[in-house]
Parts: sequence; structure tokens; C-alpha cells
Amino acid sequence: METKKLIWDDLGVKVECSVFAPEGGVEEWHVMLHVEPRGELFEGQLRRVYAGEDRLMAQPELQGAHAIMKRYFLSDAANQRPLMKEETDCAYSFIQQQPLDGSKVGVWMYLQKGTEVKNENGMVVSSHNGYKHLWKMGMHEHKGDSAWQTESLLIDYEEALQSFGATLANNCIRTWFFVRDVDTQYGGMVRARRENFEEQGLTSDTHFIASTGIGGVPADTRALIQLGTYAITGLQPGQQHYLYAPTHLNPTYEYGVTFERGTAIDYGDRRHVLISGTASINNKGEVVHVGNIEKQTERMWENVETLLAEAGTTFDDVMQIVVYLRDVADYDLVRRKFTERFPDMPLIITLAPVCRPTWLIEMECMAVKKMQNEAYRNF
Repeated sequence: METKKLIWDDLGVKVECSVFAPEGGVEEWHVMLHVEPRGELFEGQLRRVYAGEDRLMAQPELQGAHAIMKRYFLSDAANQRPLMKEETDCAYSFIQQQPLDGSKVGVWMYLQKGTEVKNENGMVVSSHNGYKHLWKMGMHEHKGDSAWQTESLLIDYEEALQSFGATLANNCIRTWFFVRDVDTQYGGMVRARRENFEEQGLTSDTHFIASTGIGGVPADTRALIQLGTYAITGLQPGQQHYLYAPTHLNPTYEYGVTFERGTAIDYGDRRHVLISGTASINNKGEVVHVGNIEKQTERMWENVETLLAEAGTTFDDVMQIVVYLRDVADYDLVRRKFTERFPDMPLIITLAPVCRPTWLIEMECMAVKKMQNEAYRNF
């Protein structure tokens, strides 16, 4: 895995890239695109973002690549979403989690080169070597409380999976739940997810799904919950396993939530590691370093590092990081710490309250490591 930065002064755009490009194999790119604040209206920043995306895709090394997923982090989703273009060839979403670099918009892009990509039954499907990778983003409902919307979204998603011969329990690898008011509506989401999972056979005796549940405001003012998902068909038994880090973290069901701390998926030529939203917590389920953003950041890193180690990986294998902060006043300190430790990492820091008020920071990430495993097909 290698990283690179592109700075286009004429656009006021900075692009942070990581690429995993095994010889003869599928290339994977994670990109964080940042726009320089210039005191203009949102439309001006958006034009520069789109121009940056176009210029990125025109780079020689990205010829033939496809954007699989895009997430736009916005400062005012309800007013900004109507100004943004529709896309059909990638799974894209918009969420109000303001980039804390002073801009109004930032973008996380996931790209692949060497796969067949198309839209099938409302999902973006990347196919290669007998696998289908199913991405569906930006799902939301219009009525009901957070529990009703969560249940409705999961049922709709489960029905969509059926058209691929897939199920939530067998094929879903990763979810993102964005909650409009995490301090008051998170509990309803958690309850409805737990009840739905039990009906689908997802329990503490089987397994859950890697996930982030975080504060985020959907553009539709009626939506309390927004859901994003990633599933895979074509995996063999034993090809994925779950990460626990019991020295540092407790099972999530002990405090009433139902997600895995992380998931690792093995292919013939690589290992994917998806780390769920992780905060400053110990193996008793207690918040560590209440009120101290610096120490919470360090404990969060330690927890993530322990999960990665359980999968045989390190931060050197991480391809992107999303950081969620509760208090905008903590940005300068957190940015400095991340820049010092991860100077080349594709990274975005957003304003997004974590699910417990005493948690000041949370992060998620994805890692890829080169492997040789003859038991499985290449990615």
C-alpha cells in the first residue's frame, strides 16, 4: 500500500490517496478530497469539488477505474443537497457532518480498477472472480420515530438483498447508521436493530455486523436515521472472521448494542479489515478518560491498534480514517495529533456527536494487507 497527495492550487483542492495495487490484481483506492475554504458560497466550493473529482479520474494511473462509493460530508445538508447532482454509477450519500477544516464539503471516495461495475436493483455491484460486492448508501425513511425508521430501512434492505440470493446474516459485512439527534434518538435505533437482528438470526451466539452508529443529519428533514451498507456474495465458509480485542474492549452486547468491533475478510491475494466506530472504552464497557480529549484520542488509537493486530495488520495497512468529534473546539488539538502520527493518511475530521455524551471522539477505518492464501479466490 502506498499513499500520495495531490494539491491543485488553481482549484483550491487537496487530494489524499492510498492505493493497494498488487501485480495483476484488482487495484483499490481510497481518496479524501478536501476543498480550501475561500469565503465563497457553497456552490463555489461544490464546483471546485466536482472539478477535483474529474481531474482525479483523469489521472493516467486511474484510467479505467470506477468510483464504487462516495460520501459527501456537508455543513448544511438540507440546503446543500438540492444543489448537488444525482449519480447512478456509484453508491453515493450525503450526510451533515461538517468537515472541521473550515470548508462546507468534503468527500470520501472508494475506487476500484479491474472489476465490472454496474447498478443492479438499486445497488452498485462490483463483480470480479466470483464475488459480488453490493453497496447501497443514503437509505432513509420519511415517517415514524427512530425505531420505526430503523426497522423499516432494515426490512427494505433485506428485501433488496434477496434479489441477489443474499441475506443480512450471511452476506452483510458493514453498516453505517447516522442518527439525526444521537443523544435522544440513538436508543430507538439500537432497540429496533437488536430486534430485527434477532429475527434474522444475528445474536450474541452467532455474530453481528461491523458498524458505525453516530450523529449525522440526513438532508431530508423528516428522516431521523440514514443507513449505508456493504455486502458480499461468493464468500466461502471461514473466509471472514470477527475481531474482539478482549484485553481492551468488551463484547458490545454487554451494554445492549449489537455490532462487531471489526471484521476481517480473507481473499487469495489480500485481507480486508473493517474497523467499526471505536472510541475510548475499556473491556468493562466504561468510558475512559472522561473530559480529556487528548487522552481519549490516545486510548482510541490503542483500541484500534489492538483490533488491527488481532487481524495481523497495523496502522501501516490502513487506507483511510474518518474521525468524529463532539466538540468543534477540540479540532485543532486532534488535527495536530493525527497529523503528527499519520502525516500521509487519507483522513477527514467531522463534527458528529458520538453515541455517549462523555465520548468526545470516535474513529473508523479500513485496512488492506497483501496475503497469499490458496484456500480462497483472489479479490
